[in-house]
Order: sequence, then structure tokens, then C-alpha cells
Amino acid sequence: MKEDSEALVVFSGGQDSTTCLYWAKERFERVSALTFVYGQKHALEVDVAERLARAADVRWTKMDVSFIASLSANALTDASVAMDEEKPAGAPPNTFVPGRNLFFLSVAAVVARERGVRHIVTGVGQTDFSGYPDCRDTFVRSLNVTLNLAMDGRFVIHTPLMWLDKAETWALADRLGVFETVRRETLTCYNGLPGDGCGHCPACRLRREGLETYLKQKQQQLP
Repeated sequence: MKEDSEALVVFSGGQDSTTCLYWAKERFERVSALTFVYGQKHALEVDVAERLARAADVRWTKMDVSFIASLSANALTDASVAMDEEKPAGAPPNTFVPGRNLFFLSVAAVVARERGVRHIVTGVGQTDFSGYPDCRDTFVRSLNVTLNLAMDGRFVIHTPLMWLDKAETWALADRLGVFETVRRETLTCYNGLPGDGCGHCPACRLRREGLETYLKQKQQQLP
């Protein structure tokens, strides 16, 4: 039975956030999506997010927080920075945007507060992540406490993918009935190409490997 309340989904239009959007639709009576413009080079994701939100019949809001791009040099917001193909030893890859999830979730909490929404959903996860410190469970739990203290609120940040690897995320999308939507219409690629993307950036490789593993597992389960 769905919970008689609303959830706000931090929504990029990628594989993870789209899966989370439908996870939220399964659990809450009302769902809305919040997409950020943060100076990302692959700004096409904003158009993809709007189209997916409309198709899912949820309220969609776009918010400009492009000041984030001016705070650091990284491969997702600075065209002069060549993207790391592999994670460097002892440090996050240069696709890490410092403070991004901190800002996203903090802004989302303010928006949620103004709308009377308690539940915030984000697609971060640390089982199959790229070495980003702001995707870890300890960070999300800590920020949840901080936001409640900062606004005297009772927010609940939901992370449905926190302990799922990419194959399990594909399985969840399949169970939710949106496997083909996620496969064909989302944009996960760091180079801004929808669907299967460029095929060689870290996000594409992780997505493809997870998909191949899931399809193989699914095939093995057939009678």
C-alpha cells in the first residue's frame, strides 16, 4: 500500500535517478522531481530529465545552481579538464564535483520544506560507485541529521540504491516495469550521449557491465 504522503526525487534523468523515480511512485501517493542545472557539460541531461518526468506524470522543477561549476576544476563542468578513464589511486576521479550532493540535497530539503514534503529520494549508492565520498551511506545519514537540525524538520532521505550494485539496479528497474525506459531513454554518459552513451567513459562502462551481468543472470534463470 502506498504511503499517503509526497516524495521529492533528486532527478538527473540518468539510470539511477530514473529507477528511484519509479521506486518512489510505487511507494508514495504523490511524487515530484527536482533537476539541477549546475554547469554540467552534458546539459542535455536536463532536457532528458524533463521528458522522463513528464512521461512519468510527476511534477517537475528545474533549479539553477550553476555557481557549483565555479567552485572547483573537474571534468564534468570544465571543458579544459580531460576526464579520468580510471580512478586514480588514493583519490576520487576528476569527475567528482566537490559539494554536488551536499548542495543538491540541501537545496532539495529547502524546497521540500516549503512544499510540506518530508521524504527526499536520491540515487546515490556506495556498492557500485565511482569513488565519490558524497555517495556514501555515512554522508547521507550525517546530512539527514544536519538538515533536520538546521530546519527543525523531520526529513527522511531515502537511498534505494545504496547497497545495490549496477546489475541489481537493472533488476530493480525491470521489476518496476521500466527496464526499457531506463535502457533506451535515460542519460548516464559523462559525455552527454543518451541510451548506451559513448561506451568508454566510467559511467558508461559501469552501466554496461551491470546490464550485461543482469541479462546473463536473467538468462540463467530461464527454464
